[in-house]
Amino acid sequence: MTVFSWPRALPRVLAAVATLLVALPWTLPSPAQEAPPAEAPAEAEVAGLAYTLEIAPSGDDALDAALLAASRLQSLIGAPPQDMAGLLARVAEDLGRLPEVFHAEGYWGGGIGAEVAGRPAETVSLLTTPATPVPVRLLPRPGPRYSYGVLTLRPAGDAAPGAVAAAGAELGLTPGDPARIEPVLTAEAGLIRRLREAGYPLASVVGREAVVDYDRHVLDIAWRIEPGPAAVFGTPVVEGATRTDRAFLERVAGRLAGQPFSPATLERSRRDLSALGVFAAVRAAPGSRLGPGNSLPVTFTVQERPVHAIGASAAYETNYGPSARLWWEHRNLFGRAERFRIEADVSRLGDGGTENTNARLSATLRKPEIFGTPNLTLTSEIAVLRERLDAYSRDAVLGTLGLERKLTELWTVSGGLSAETGRAAEESGPFRTYTLFSVPLVARRDDTTSLLDPRRGSRITLAVAPSYEMEAAEAYAVMKASGSVYLDLLGEGRGVLALRGVLGSLAGAEPAQVPPQQRFFAGGGGSVRGYDYQSIGPRTAGNRARGGASLVETSVEWRQQISGPWGAAVFIDGGSVGDSATPDFGELRFGAGAGVRYNTPIGPIRVDVAVPLVGQTGSSAYGIYIGLGQAF
Repeated sequence: MTVFSWPRALPRVLAAVATLLVALPWTLPSPAQEAPPAEAPAEAEVAGLAYTLEIAPSGDDALDAALLAASRLQSLIGAPPQDMAGLLARVAEDLGRLPEVFHAEGYWGGGIGAEVAGRPAETVSLLTTPATPVPVRLLPRPGPRYSYGVLTLRPAGDAAPGAVAAAGAELGLTPGDPARIEPVLTAEAGLIRRLREAGYPLASVVGREAVVDYDRHVLDIAWRIEPGPAAVFGTPVVEGATRTDRAFLERVAGRLAGQPFSPATLERSRRDLSALGVFAAVRAAPGSRLGPGNSLPVTFTVQERPVHAIGASAAYETNYGPSARLWWEHRNLFGRAERFRIEADVSRLGDGGTENTNARLSATLRKPEIFGTPNLTLTSEIAVLRERLDAYSRDAVLGTLGLERKLTELWTVSGGLSAETGRAAEESGPFRTYTLFSVPLVARRDDTTSLLDPRRGSRITLAVAPSYEMEAAEAYAVMKASGSVYLDLLGEGRGVLALRGVLGSLAGAEPAQVPPQQRFFAGGGGSVRGYDYQSIGPRTAGNRARGGASLVETSVEWRQQISGPWGAAVFIDGGSVGDSATPDFGELRFGAGAGVRYNTPIGPIRVDVAVPLVGQTGSSAYGIYIGLGQAF
């Protein structure tokens, strides 16, 4: 039986584990040492005593691989020693270091020998000059594999025995399992993590003792754990902000003060600061000592983003040609993370002159932490627009005022008031004025990995907008539910199955009684690719889409990474629009196609080509769609 006092013995074992984990990057020769390339070109002549290396099978493939990875002979095989003395020195170094690999793999009684040129290494003369390459053979003798025996956790003194016992309940080590070192280190890290999660920020291991019983072939381990006091967060300090109001930041960050310590709580507070949108980076650094009342100091270090930003984007669709967007924003208008944005959109640029061009100019303001309430944002927008679509034309001025609340990391809800006045015309009929008031209510859930290129997760949006149109004195409600799911079937985003579904319903009025922009249309990019924009559904006598009271859309898309930044996609979209408020699944129109993707740091550039599977009179035979980001 051997007792290891781990503060002294553990460094040797840790060295062996580190050897396994990173394959000894520090043992590779530096350019200042004996460091010719590991693989010299075939035509180059490598000076020195060349040798080959073989490890005799031990019966445990993992052990053999670990020995090879840790071998100095193997790592320097491309840099031969000058003579037999140098080769024997390398052999001796391996014989001294490789027993730690046996310990790391649970063979606590293991050992190793070596043969050089067919003879035991210890019998080979330094003056021997054998033919090259010299065969070197390592001979592992693992012996029996040891197992964990008694595993004991003891609090240091009388410090929080219940907390230590609770943290150790999921240690992850089972008596009888192979007594490898890596699981021990993993279990220890997990133990400290669970103590921190339980509110003990200064938890540490203050003693370890391992007892190797060579008769019973077991390893007994005892830990002494110092959890330290249960702590609460002190008043945080925010450093690095020069343009953002300090009192505002102290109020946002200060909500952390007094809460029981938890890494998750600290991370939520960090994300709350980051969500303000004025910082490029937010780092949280808890203190290493407790203050009065067992309070833990916390410092948030922030890096402010540029105050002003400008951006542009462009897209293309066969039916309406190119479109463009230009925006400018101020990210910290009054010093409290208010975001003011001006945006201009134009589309249908390729339809001959400007007579049919669509345009929209808007200004939005978002003020977070309104009324001093966490995760509550005031939203406002005013916009003027001109639409010239195949289904209808519209000129309007609109404004909205609302509140947006982030309920959890996944769910956000919003509501407000919207007013719109303007004129609209269908087909070639006259313009009719309208004035519309609505109360848009939206709930969103999103746990996807990316806004523009989701590869895992799902999105759900539930929206209802009770509305009243004054000219026709009509009250009604527009309801829409949409969802998408992203399944990373091949791992690491190499092959993603994307699914999308949409249901919509107009309740309380007939489609002809509401302004055309509040009816449902389908077709085109973002809907059913292959069909002209807004071309699916009931039609007028002049064969123009007139919109309906219900909507069904569905999409199935496979996204495949090909090589480097290049990817491809194949897809089928479907959709229908009905006169009834009940969604109609019997009149679905399907489009199918394929596309290429070129990944950029901000998202994939997408080019899709699609055809309708059921033709429609007056519609195009195919559609081409170019844009930034996945189709959905």
